[in-house]
Amino acid sequence: MPERNLAEWLTLLEARHPTEIDLGLSRVAAVWSSIEQRRRQQGNAISLPTAITVAGTNGKGSCLTSMQAIMVAHDYRVGTFTSPHFLHYNERICVQGQPADDWVIVAAFEEIELLRGDISLTYFEFGTLAALLVFVDAELDFMLLEVGLGGRLDAINIIDADVAVVTSIALDHQAWLGDTRELIAVEKLGIARPSRPLVIAEVDGPEGFDKMIAATAAQPFVIGKDFCLQIDADHFSLTVQTPDGESQCFQQLPTSGLLPSNKAAAIQALICAGVKLDNHKLIGALDKLGLTGRQQVLQVNGRRVILDVAHNPAAASVLAASLTPIAGRYTAVASVLDDKDWRGIIQPLRGIIAEWRIAEIGDSDRATKAQTLHEVLYNEGLKGALFASLEEAFDNAIAEAGEDDTVVVFGSFHTVTAVLNMQRQRDGCVI
Repeated sequence: MPERNLAEWLTLLEARHPTEIDLGLSRVAAVWSSIEQRRRQQGNAISLPTAITVAGTNGKGSCLTSMQAIMVAHDYRVGTFTSPHFLHYNERICVQGQPADDWVIVAAFEEIELLRGDISLTYFEFGTLAALLVFVDAELDFMLLEVGLGGRLDAINIIDADVAVVTSIALDHQAWLGDTRELIAVEKLGIARPSRPLVIAEVDGPEGFDKMIAATAAQPFVIGKDFCLQIDADHFSLTVQTPDGESQCFQQLPTSGLLPSNKAAAIQALICAGVKLDNHKLIGALDKLGLTGRQQVLQVNGRRVILDVAHNPAAASVLAASLTPIAGRYTAVASVLDDKDWRGIIQPLRGIIAEWRIAEIGDSDRATKAQTLHEVLYNEGLKGALFASLEEAFDNAIAEAGEDDTVVVFGSFHTVTAVLNMQRQRDGCVI
């Protein structure tokens, strides 16, 4: 019997390291080296699956989810590591699209604990190492790794990506990554490796972006240049390039669900990884493919609800573009963490959202005070109301919504999680 169950482990990891975010590779790389050495000594040398690493301000999860669905449809064994989770930690570590069992994660935690010595690891670093161990033991063909923060100094980057993907570059996490798109781009591009494929899905890179890409010495595949998509109302076609310079074209791919540009980046990355793709299987994998908290639609007590984790101005702009005119009104339930540009987030939505319901995120020490959020709304001339909790704000929004209205919940993974946690315990929610 393990000394701790998964819940006990997670409580310990949350409290152990002095800071939630502690960028740098030396500590986590040292522990991984100890793990590799011990396994070699046991005659069980680690052989990693082909690694595809995804960085980007927005779109990482959509790109990774697309790759996972496509690879499962083509009968590859694939593991995915993502963050954060919504309801269960196990969501972070999946094999064939299924969350890892508690005991599998606990076994990985125990191995890490045995070998870390006096090295302190963050919650995320511990989880990264655990995911790698799960993937090694699962005998996978591929592992898909989502960067937690930035790229260059993120724990994921101890693994040399066979294919690197950068989905987008926008201002976010400036305290850690820099306050310009140029500085942030350098951090994202840090996952690239010389001579290996680097897929770029950013359509409007910062100044000097081409030189930054060249400086990585990777083999670039840039959207609009090396892979191109044409979008119609319900479908898009995609032309990609192989590492050998050959072109391939895929037709009638569905635009529904996740953004076509993220699907396109996923396909190009898989082609770069040597995956042979069938057009029919692609259509099946991508059709109606969705992701929790990404323009996710629920019906709650007969009212339409949209959940979206948009937490920076760029993501808010994408959300705003998706909110097409309706017979009724859009109302928002929102809250953000304290490093977010709240004023910038609300700008693209100010002509769309009729009323704002604000509360403070209850499960994070980094939450912005609700009063601060409300003051910004007031100064911007927007109609807002304060609530004691996100749950109360959401209940009020549903109660006050007309049959033609839509409630939009956004601002953070924490914000969406609060509503999901509440609704899974209640009737009247159809996901």
